[in-house]
Amino acid sequence: MQIETAPTGKPYEKPEGERRGIVIVNTGDGKGKSTAAFGLALRAHGRGKAVRIFQFMKVPSARFGEHCMFEQFGIPIEGLGDGFSWKSQDLEHSAQLARDGWQKAKAAILNGDYFMVTLDELTYPLIYGWLPLNEVLQTLRARPSHVHVVITGRRCPPEIIELADTVTEMQMLKHAFKAGIPAQRGIED
Repeated sequence: MQIETAPTGKPYEKPEGERRGIVIVNTGDGKGKSTAAFGLALRAHGRGKAVRIFQFMKVPSARFGEHCMFEQFGIPIEGLGDGFSWKSQDLEHSAQLARDGWQKAKAAILNGDYFMVTLDELTYPLIYGWLPLNEVLQTLRARPSHVHVVITGRRCPPEIIELADTVTEMQMLKHAFKAGIPAQRGIED
């Protein structure tokens, strides 16, 4: 490790543009995409802002750690799917769930009632062809100016990346699973 001198001056100038809703994308093969999105939801909720979370691959009855906490805080979180595709018994049913879920998410984005709408794992129904990319892009462009949208998932379509205001690509450097350590509740649930 190389020691650095701590900066003593402000490393940036404050932007002078207008405050408006932004589109944030967390993508890539590394861990932490959803976790980062949930952190933003908690931050917004802590400031008294209305937040809504949709999970495109989780089942409605899912009770992972985030569900337990968001329910305690009164943050609506809704599973829209039937699990990952390799667990599905009927991929056309999975696709229909994604389409139905998208209509709920789209309405939440466009109605303007929420400061932030999180679309967790949205990229999967898009890249599987279950949702029309153009409709998602149109919705993002047509949203009320104060609405922030956070999108997570691997292999985010380049069209969404281009439209987004902030994009973070999570890169895996090392993962416990590859060393033979199984997923653990409270860390990867």
